Amino acid sequence: MQDFKSKYGPWAIVAGASEGLGAAFAEELAKRGLNLILVARRLEKLEELSDNLKFKYQIEIKCYSIDLADYKQIKNFESHIGSNIGLLVYNAAFAPIGYFENVSEENLLKIVDVNIKAPLLLTKLVSQQMIQKKGGGIVLMSSLAGNQGSPKIATYAASKAFNIILAEGIWNELNKHGIDVIASCAGAITTPGYKKAQNSKDAPGTLDAHEVVIKTLNALGKGPTVIPGFINKLARFFMGRLFPRKMAISIMDKNTKELT
Repeated sequence: MQDFKSKYGPWAIVAGASEGLGAAFAEELAKRGLNLILVARRLEKLEELSDNLKFKYQIEIKCYSIDLADYKQIKNFESHIGSNIGLLVYNAAFAPIGYFENVSEENLLKIVDVNIKAPLLLTKLVSQQMIQKKGGGIVLMSSLAGNQGSPKIATYAASKAFNIILAEGIWNELNKHGIDVIASCAGAITTPGYKKAQNSKDAPGTLDAHEVVIKTLNALGKGPTVIPGFINKLARFFMGRLFPRKMAISIMDKNTKELT
């Protein structure tokens, strides 16, 4: 814990921290002694989480209500956060469910803004500070859906593929500055959003949010990507290495049909 704090402290940004996986990241980082900057649209959720974590872990926390689809808000936020950021966790995502023909242009643009432009911009801004400090860490939450075409969440999956490739590239580039980068390619996670979208039983390999967080943070500094969960690792191996591409997409189609 102390090594983690000294390497990635004193402050961590968690974008998309109001509930679910983001809140789990916030709690685990607080447990490891990092002060937190929590970002999401719903300020009341952030403040509720903040009060709980400050009481349990005796750390400092700042909360910011930001629409991560708004470039200007992100730039303004970054100009006020100071230079002691040692870790960025980008967990926020916009994932409208529906076949491409039925997804509005507005929602397609929002997927790009929240899932691609915002993590790209925050990573650029925060990494510039980390380069000067000669150290830090960046976690981009991705998805197993980003490893092949995924019907009914096609654009979301494509945005997650972007984050995997981005993380792999800058993992190599920023390593010389002492900055660790990782993309966490998670499968299904028992978050409020997943429960709301899933009509049937949990998908194979579904993990608790805290388990995903611990496996992701423990993998930081060990390589450009991590796949939390043994079943998910197997799925990635078969879907990406053994099955023909057409079969992998067909399997995803069967897995996403029940999403609403």
